[in-house]
Amino acid sequence: MSTILDRRQFLHTSLALAITADPSLPPIIDTHQHLWQRKQFKLAWIPKGSILDRDYLEKDYEAAVRGLNVVQAVYLEVDVAEEQQLAEAEWIARLCESGKSLTRAAVISGRPGSDGFDKYIRRFRGSPSIRGVRRVLHSPDTPPGHCLEKPFVRGIRLLGELDLHFELCLRPADLREAIQLVDACPDTRFVLDHCGNADLKKHDQWKKDIADLAKRKNVVGKVSGVIAQVTKEKWTAEDLAPVVKHTLEVFGPDRVMFGSDWPVCLLGATLAEWVTALRQIVADRPAAEQRKLFHDNAQAFYRLKKG
Repeated sequence: MSTILDRRQFLHTSLALAITADPSLPPIIDTHQHLWQRKQFKLAWIPKGSILDRDYLEKDYEAAVRGLNVVQAVYLEVDVAEEQQLAEAEWIARLCESGKSLTRAAVISGRPGSDGFDKYIRRFRGSPSIRGVRRVLHSPDTPPGHCLEKPFVRGIRLLGELDLHFELCLRPADLREAIQLVDACPDTRFVLDHCGNADLKKHDQWKKDIADLAKRKNVVGKVSGVIAQVTKEKWTAEDLAPVVKHTLEVFGPDRVMFGSDWPVCLLGATLAEWVTALRQIVADRPAAEQRKLFHDNAQAFYRLKKG
């Protein structure tokens, strides 16, 4: 790979990308988009006064991706209060099915193993837009071992029966538990979000654990989230490259997908800067592999229509 761009050159490249899309660049399906309106849903995890403490709507997302050749997006649940899960799911399904948005499919919130999960999730069987469920496993109310409790495992197996997948968003120290969960649910498909939330500076054990998880063929890896760890204005693509490249290597070109994690990515960089960095990191890979990462694998996994 060519020498990493210095910060000034990198920002100039990002700005150019945001102004006009290069038609030679692969189209993007963003598999990790968040949207929220603060008065609509309770989002207790957002710190008051942070960059995330405001509304992020579809029009804001469209502005953020302008010029990047993003052709479709997949919504990821935003950890709403449990009593609001159904309202969130119904709201995003309407948006996806309206045909008026880049957002075409969704992964909704759910609490596998909780009372009522069976009834809640069965209503989405055969939905034209709902593809899976996520339960954030790195929050204080999901301590280590939570995903291996018998009721939780039963809930994940049910997802497989309903042709829905489960997205793993967990602590890197819990990757061994993820392996046990996947092994206990061979008929359910899984997505590992955010490269397994690897620490960008200390990841020896993560490298071993994610490689072991990637041996399970019903798991795909999402290259997302890592950008939120960097310090604004003080990073380059080189800081992200070891974690991104290892994720690509262990999952292989047919089981990796790009996700922006917008607007959470703004903790570290703009969406355009993140896309620019990732394109730089994978620039030495065959064009077909780059297209799979940014578009083709997502289209197949999330069962998205062309266009």
